[in-house]
Amino acid sequence: MSDSTERPLPSAGASARAEHERRRAKDEAATRAAWGKLGGIAVALTPERSSTRVWATGAIGEEIVGVKLDAIASDQIRVLHDRRIPKSRANIDHIVVTPGGVWVIDTKRYVDKRIEKRVEGGLFSPRVEKLWVRGDRTSLVTGIAKQVALVEAAVPGVPVRGVLCFVDGDWAWFADPFTVSEVLVLWPKKLVQLLSKDQSGDVDVAAVHDTLARTFRPS
Repeated sequence: MSDSTERPLPSAGASARAEHERRRAKDEAATRAAWGKLGGIAVALTPERSSTRVWATGAIGEEIVGVKLDAIASDQIRVLHDRRIPKSRANIDHIVVTPGGVWVIDTKRYVDKRIEKRVEGGLFSPRVEKLWVRGDRTSLVTGIAKQVALVEAAVPGVPVRGVLCFVDGDWAWFADPFTVSEVLVLWPKKLVQLLSKDQSGDVDVAAVHDTLARTFRPS
């Protein structure tokens, strides 16, 4: 039985949106319990915790990218959203299969923050590439690299590329996408352009899509 007949396919950002609602409900319940009869007023006056709000911010980013990916989906560009990593609570935001290979896409929404690559060392010390978003965010690269390895194991021999797609970020004038430790860093419009052009290759798009849909189940 195909994945689509078991239950509705997840929309982009669904699990992040659900986690935001779960955390918000938990926060509100704690506030009501602490304030008793004044709980309703306390909830209305208490700002949302940043650790809760970040899930809504992430969901918006995934939804924005998801809409753009769905707009170019076809027999030659197959899209999966919000897929669970086996034996883990983590998920993969988007997986796209084209004739050229598989794109594993992690979406981040850092509003008005400059996205850049910094390189340290090189002449007399090891060259180190870093992702900088008002601070060292190279751990994001490490995270997507782990997702790429899992996808490669699921479809041996198929080219797999890791992507960090930043929504609402601040980019330098005439900026180009760049790589940090082989992970491609870019923005939604450029991502769609590259995917649309990735048509040269012999990947069996339908078969690879089905394998990945079975391996990485809906979140």
